[in-house]
Amino acid sequence: MASERDDLLGWRSEFPILEKCVYLISNSLGAMPRGVQASLREYADMWATRGVRAWGDSWWEMPVKLGDLLCPILGCGPGEVSFHQNVTLAEAVVLSCFDFSGPRRKVVYTDMEFPSVRYLYQAQKERGAEICVVNAENGVTVDLARLLDAIDERTLLVPVSHVLFKSACIMDAKAIIRRAHGVGALVILDVYQSAGILPIDVKQLDADFVIGGCLKWLCGGPGAAFLYVRPNLRARFEPKLTGWMAHADSFAFEPEMRFRDDAFRYLNGTPHVPCLYAARPGLEILGKIGAERVRAKSMRQVAYLIELARAQGFALTVPEKPEERGGTVAVNPPHAYEVSRELIRREFIVDYRPGAGVRISPHFYTSDEELEAIIREMRQIIDTRAYEKHQGQRAHVT
Repeated sequence: MASERDDLLGWRSEFPILEKCVYLISNSLGAMPRGVQASLREYADMWATRGVRAWGDSWWEMPVKLGDLLCPILGCGPGEVSFHQNVTLAEAVVLSCFDFSGPRRKVVYTDMEFPSVRYLYQAQKERGAEICVVNAENGVTVDLARLLDAIDERTLLVPVSHVLFKSACIMDAKAIIRRAHGVGALVILDVYQSAGILPIDVKQLDADFVIGGCLKWLCGGPGAAFLYVRPNLRARFEPKLTGWMAHADSFAFEPEMRFRDDAFRYLNGTPHVPCLYAARPGLEILGKIGAERVRAKSMRQVAYLIELARAQGFALTVPEKPEERGGTVAVNPPHAYEVSRELIRREFIVDYRPGAGVRISPHFYTSDEELEAIIREMRQIIDTRAYEKHQGQRAHVT
């Protein structure tokens, strides 16, 4: 294939783990950039030398200032993104803005959404939310027409993933947002599985709320989720899940809340500063490379990986059309879970999801030879029955 002509492989030296294993799980946890160590050292040095003054130096502004590195990745503007601990909490901040006691209280989502988010919305039934779940028919995607039909004049919110986590199917966010706006509903777009691997333009999409994180394709580690709120929508809401960072004059310590009018409005308590330092190098790298180059390579390697898997007769959980595929290929051979455990033992780092199979996620730093190697290894594991040593094990966290 084209590894020898792939200039993006020049970034491999920035990711230490690539020297020790075949790392193909960036859809779950992106490889750590070498610069994270220096960035966390900067945090420690700041704390050690500046003490409490570090808040005024940079820490207080960091949950919004860091968001500016997302401008070339999301198509947003400076000062439009706030950082939160995880997607579930960011989603909860948005949810806290809404009242489900009136006639418009319907929430529409698909059964392909990530479970943590689904649990959060299910809990809103006690607040009066009417939950409408549109089911997938094939384990790969959801029929767009059925989803759009479910969004009606009683719909308040439509939380939807831009790319589905199990199958990496790209949903038609533009059509969903257009339909929701047509009936007066708002969309919460989850870009966790698309930011850093697909070009995104939140302005062109006319997105209301956009939530994602740096854990995966953005190579930023845990504890750095983000929230974009459309600027002309921002002042319309007052989150109930709030705190002193959202106050117009935080250090006045006033007894009553007065909300800020900028992205700080959607923050709450004291920020998770070390995680923000850790997220910075990955955002800087992805911003330099550009989403278009990452996407071009991803589409080529995903197609090659599918070709390799099909040549071995392996089943796939993946959209048929290239333009509908995200960055992950779920390969579903016999004994897929046990195969995934043996791959990991052999330093081929992947994960497994029920109903999907072994998830393999090449990124801009992946070589074609690594894709060839993992498919060969899967075939060898199956042919030699090496998977049998893992039978009867419970699912692991990967």
